[in-house]
Amino acid sequence: MTKLPITAVIAGTLSAAALTVAAAAAAPSGPSSVDQTVNQLKADGYIVIVNKVGAAPVDQCTVAAVRPGQTYSRSDSGTPGAQNNIHTTVTAKTVFVDIAC
Repeated sequence: MTKLPITAVIAGTLSAAALTVAAAAAAPSGPSSVDQTVNQLKADGYIVIVNKVGAAPVDQCTVAAVRPGQTYSRSDSGTPGAQNNIHTTVTAKTVFVDIAC
């Protein structure tokens, strides 16, 4: 009985760690426009939340940081080919883009 919840927790932790690394790798290095960064992250499948500090227009802002957000997943044994094994599927992943103006 205790093997199933522990396995699910380990699988969830590993998938969250992998997505954190993926979010950091998806963040463009060096100065780039906010629109380019946001569009690239959206193309990579992230839900992007922009946090803006300053009053200037967005086209005058720079990306200060890209931080991982919540990852949503579901675990079940009903996926084809999984037999009785628990299978975790990532349904959504978010990332925060901090911009400074």
